[in-house]
Amino acid sequence: MKIIITGSLGNIGKPLAQNLIASGHDVTVVSSNADRKSDIENLGAKAAIGSVSDADFLAETFAGADSLFAMTPPNLGGSNIISNTVNAGKAFAEAINKAGVKRVVMLSSIGADLEKGTGPIAGLHQIEKIYNGLENTAVTFLRAGFFFTNLYNDVPMIKGAGIVGANYPASLKIPFVHPKDIAAAAAEELQKDATGKNIRYIISDVRTPNDVANVLGNAIGKTDLPWIEFTDEQSLQGMTQAGLPEEMAAMYTEMGSGLRSGKIAAHFLSNNFSVDGKIKLEDFAKEFAEKF
Repeated sequence: MKIIITGSLGNIGKPLAQNLIASGHDVTVVSSNADRKSDIENLGAKAAIGSVSDADFLAETFAGADSLFAMTPPNLGGSNIISNTVNAGKAFAEAINKAGVKRVVMLSSIGADLEKGTGPIAGLHQIEKIYNGLENTAVTFLRAGFFFTNLYNDVPMIKGAGIVGANYPASLKIPFVHPKDIAAAAAEELQKDATGKNIRYIISDVRTPNDVANVLGNAIGKTDLPWIEFTDEQSLQGMTQAGLPEEMAAMYTEMGSGLRSGKIAAHFLSNNFSVDGKIKLEDFAKEFAEKF
């Protein structure tokens, strides 16, 4: 099969490309970074260098493809993030139509069933709606959990203050996912015959922030590492002081509030969807400790 991967060689794109190449497929990886060209080619894939907001570039790249892994960058600029993300989704949809791609796997998120109150996930909700309008294309919305790898952002807090935390409580149930489990699920879906529009959740583990503090703390030799619940104001202030652009910090604060209310994870948790991922919190803790 001729398969296109967007999202460059990130935590998902690289293992996904390796998986598909090992299965004998003709793989093209899209990246906006020209410096990635040789890395992509060294894997055995073709490189397509250009912007995911450029519908003409995308249509040319998608031409003749059997299937497409569609991933819009999570932070398209420091401002107008949602509209930039949705515009990229529109460019994807235009290119998919123009190139006649019959099979798309879109990286989405828990909470994408909700229109607002979810921070950056709101952009994925709108893109899901756009892709639902693709008449001749089978689409699987791969709704991923909260990335384990986001916990690396807490390393400065752990080292500097001896705590870990966010604006949601220690007892909250959170569906987590490891990027490698997303790559495995995406590879499976891209090689599958499908019709219509489908939702698949990809979750590795359902755990609480208290579990996160205990398991990561034990892995790094800080057995008394506490989870601290911040207010929204404290969360916003902490992120802006750490150098995050204000709009982005506000969106992540809103996402934390949406997790706290339970609404972001509600559709997954209340519908008995399976936990397909293989990499559990204890497995990720070993990776975390190596990088800590």
